[in-house]
Amino acid sequence: MWKIGNVEMNNRVVLAPMAGVCNAAFRLTVKEFGAGLVCAEMVSDKAILFNNARTMKMLYIDENERPLSLQIFGGEKETLVEAAKYVDQNTTADIIDINMGCPVSKIIKCEAGARWLLDPDKIYEMVSAVVENVSKPVTVKMRIGWDSEHIYAVKNAQMIEKAGASAIAVHGRTRLQMYEGHADWDIIKQVKEAVSIPVIGNGDVTSPELAKKMIDETGVDAVMIGREALGNPWMIYRTVHYLETGELMEEPPVSEKIKIAILHLDRLIELKGEKVAVMEMRKHASWYLKGIKGNGKVRKEINQTETRDELVNVLEEFVEDISVQEEAHAI
Repeated sequence: MWKIGNVEMNNRVVLAPMAGVCNAAFRLTVKEFGAGLVCAEMVSDKAILFNNARTMKMLYIDENERPLSLQIFGGEKETLVEAAKYVDQNTTADIIDINMGCPVSKIIKCEAGARWLLDPDKIYEMVSAVVENVSKPVTVKMRIGWDSEHIYAVKNAQMIEKAGASAIAVHGRTRLQMYEGHADWDIIKQVKEAVSIPVIGNGDVTSPELAKKMIDETGVDAVMIGREALGNPWMIYRTVHYLETGELMEEPPVSEKIKIAILHLDRLIELKGEKVAVMEMRKHASWYLKGIKGNGKVRKEINQTETRDELVNVLEEFVEDISVQEEAHAI
């Protein structure tokens, strides 16, 4: 349907790279709900070059996730290029993405992430150096600017294109906004009109209808969904379906949500071992229960679980309680 370099996507919905979340277990689950492209959580260029054990595990890719974009960050040209070369030659990632949007202070202090937003010349220098040294398509995920006084989105996007990148994802917030306030779709539209490579729009896509609205209003080639997919891979499936048919599918029943949460848990256990997986899954389980009536008590119970069986029992008992309540209400 559309391409990034030579990589073809079969629909216009992309999973955003979210730090601490987008490991292979989560990505594969979202991929099965129809994402055209999934993005791995950002990894440090220096951590790759130092062969950091935790980082090297983060480079694991399940073949069923592809096409996949693997995101790297760094502030120095030499190390960023070397890390990109490693990803290019030693992983099955289809696309190498450069993080130019992370607003977190520890990333900014490394002269990485959103720090680049203030320097179009550095953007050109860094991106072109990576493009020249790898064979995979290179993309950039950026924010519209540093703050409301320093919005260089169009200039930065033009530099990214000039440097040879194959696509740009634009989050419609500034670094100063972090994850608050509204995303500025008008600037995303300006970026789309200023470059000829594909542009992916990101920010405030919280429903299938808003995904279509973003595409219609900005002309972007695809929409990127982040936080709305947490505990809610159905958002991906429903958005793909709505964009293709105009039909809005209903939300899944609670039993279906719990079934997928347990599948997600088991994949995390396979990836990280039971102890770490259960700890990580606590937050995911709470996300799966978001919006379900009476979830407060069960979320507290979830945060005390330490084994797979304990967590599964809490979730399954919650489903049974809801079923009993629904039957009683029906009578």
